[in-house]
Amino acid sequence: MASIGEFDPLNSSVPATKIEITVSLVVLYVQGIGTKEWREFGRTEVIDNTLNPDFVRKFVLDYFFEEKQNLRFDVYNVDSRSSNISKHSFLGQTFCTLGEIIGSSGSRLERDIATMQLCANKLDKKDFFGKSDPFLVFYRSNEDGTFTICHKTEVIKNTLNPVWQPFTIPVRALCNGDYDRTVKVDVYDWDRDGSHDFIGEFTTSYRELSRGQSQFNVYEVLNPKKKGRKKKYVNSGTVTLLSFKVESEYTFVDFIRGNPSQPTSLHYMNPYQLNAYAMALKAVGEIVQDYDSDKLFPAYGFGAKLPPDGKISHAFPLNSDCENANCVGIEGVLEAYYDCLRKVQLYGPTNFAPVINQVAQCASEVTDGSQYFVLLIITDGVISDMVQTREAVVTAASLPMSVIIVGVGPAEFDAMEELDGDEVRVSSRGRVAERDIVQFVPFRDYIDRSGNQVLSMARLAKDVLAEIPDQLLSFMKSRGIEPRPALSPSPTPQINLYVHI
Repeated sequence: MASIGEFDPLNSSVPATKIEITVSLVVLYVQGIGTKEWREFGRTEVIDNTLNPDFVRKFVLDYFFEEKQNLRFDVYNVDSRSSNISKHSFLGQTFCTLGEIIGSSGSRLERDIATMQLCANKLDKKDFFGKSDPFLVFYRSNEDGTFTICHKTEVIKNTLNPVWQPFTIPVRALCNGDYDRTVKVDVYDWDRDGSHDFIGEFTTSYRELSRGQSQFNVYEVLNPKKKGRKKKYVNSGTVTLLSFKVESEYTFVDFIRGNPSQPTSLHYMNPYQLNAYAMALKAVGEIVQDYDSDKLFPAYGFGAKLPPDGKISHAFPLNSDCENANCVGIEGVLEAYYDCLRKVQLYGPTNFAPVINQVAQCASEVTDGSQYFVLLIITDGVISDMVQTREAVVTAASLPMSVIIVGVGPAEFDAMEELDGDEVRVSSRGRVAERDIVQFVPFRDYIDRSGNQVLSMARLAKDVLAEIPDQLLSFMKSRGIEPRPALSPSPTPQINLYVHI
């Protein structure tokens, strides 16, 4: 066990996010940056006599987004007690990067931070001319039965009834993900020369601590030596948990993964209000659906890894039905969107061309003026395929369709303005778009400062839909299509709304 004098929480540099992974392999190697040399990082414990080992030991690595961190996992059959790995039978190996692990759908980030405060009562007196100068040392138990220091409180001078300041500690550091794992706490009397006097100890667990202040979290401080010598020994005082709370500490990883269960995600599924995506969809959809007689809306997602194999897709049906992506009404689209968030892992990049080409293909099949297509794209990312998107817009401009792009979140959307051809018509490879069919708006410009979502949606809908009538009219005029008689079976064109989120 490390001595309390060796523990210095301030004398360490932590320039990275701590990522904890569990691998069912024996030896983990990491590769140095700019070198081909592999260095052994750690080994799991040995599991006897099984073809399906379930290892307990975990590895904690520093994660750097800006670096490609190569990992190698070697599997061995252990033939002897030798620590020399070459003495064992090599079964095989696999390679991956740390980025691939944290980006996988099965990965789990331990980022909970516990904050607690404790006090003590009637501790043993250790100083000849005073009382005691008590402090606490927390130890996490390891898989092999040893203990590792994970926190040390400040020293409270000259008192037998100290109240320590609240402190925070990662839950991972406290229990390594096992809520029932033993947490040992030693109580010491501080001495200037470093030979701190042991007052006593007690044990608990994360699960017990998480109950907060209660009768269960008053601990007797016991000194085994005094207990063995004195028959009437009761304890060396008590320690009481005054408060305990757990909060999530967000890291860069949370933001790039866009976890919809976290409030930091633009897709956050708040049970009390709509997120920005849902607001944009509802604002535009509820107006356009009045002009769609069947109220069936094809709805797709883009930029996600799909179950079960994690395949990346830029145009997948929100309702998971590859044969029929239609959703019934805008409420049906919203329902499919929320359901989809629970199943897929959001993933970049943001490609528009496949989306626009998909709707353009449908529009090219009906050019007699009986139908008009509106593609609503809601995105939080800077466009990744601008060259291909310009080409797609130029092609689509000759078809009965319009494109509405709503940008949500804080990203810079300057490139999107290029697609909104109010000033300069979009062009690609020498071709100029026949019509201006794209309307782009950043949703943040329409959010009501008082938090009124209805007003925010009304403002958004007014601006993004304002150009649709002129765009429809420009197509009809360009094709010489005249309005149908009022008494005809279909006097107005059917407007088909396609949604891509």
